[in-house]
Amino acid sequence: MPELDERVITAAIVDRFFEKLKANLSLDVAIAGCGPSGLVAGAILAGAGKRVALFERKLSVGGGMWGGGMLFNEIVVQESAVHLLERFGIRYRPYRDGYYTADSVEAISSLTVAALRAGATIFNAVTVEDVVMRPDRVIGLVINWSAVDIAGLHVDPLAIHARFVLDATGHDTEVVRVVTKKMPGKLNTPSGDIEGEKSMWSDRAETLTLENTREVFPGLYVAGMAANATYGGPRMGPIFGGMLLSGEKVAQELLARLGEGCLPDGE
Repeated sequence: MPELDERVITAAIVDRFFEKLKANLSLDVAIAGCGPSGLVAGAILAGAGKRVALFERKLSVGGGMWGGGMLFNEIVVQESAVHLLERFGIRYRPYRDGYYTADSVEAISSLTVAALRAGATIFNAVTVEDVVMRPDRVIGLVINWSAVDIAGLHVDPLAIHARFVLDATGHDTEVVRVVTKKMPGKLNTPSGDIEGEKSMWSDRAETLTLENTREVFPGLYVAGMAANATYGGPRMGPIFGGMLLSGEKVAQELLARLGEGCLPDGE
């Protein structure tokens, strides 16, 4: 093997990244946030042959699942979501009737690998700073490097188009917040605005996470904790069945919508 050349190493990274970026300028679904609900949705959608990319503002993906509860890296999942642990090869153990535990690091690592191997693309350290709009709907995301956002630099962003956008950014509801400030019209919520996350009530929150997973604005869906924060549900703490089920539900709804054949093609 010839001597390693730093220029070739650099060129390989640049060429491969730009191949990846250009291949994801037109998507079926653009997902903001790489927590558990976003990753489950991405894995299912990509596995069904849809063009999917996930955009994560942090360097690492996984949202709050890494830390389990208060940095005890175990999570709890209820009976109704165990099939998703099995689907993604996540080992788990029964604790008491209806309660199961899993290693949080294995769980989020398995979801990440599943999404990537299904064909989804993940862009980390990328911030969603705006949406691409048309008169009647959201049609894409405006993205920039998170480091640019953190430094407060005045650098113009880039844009990607998507037939649907999914806000899976968790408590912050980052995409929904942009829409409420800049897009004409109101959200599909009781007030027409973000209702705001309420204090912890695990049982109610797990139920509402699934109920609130829906289209909140034309072209824009919410899932996971972003759904509860948008619609005014409580937080649930380190039980993650609702997050996984929310990702599954939104993927199924989007697959149905993408099959309608009467939506913008994202080109």
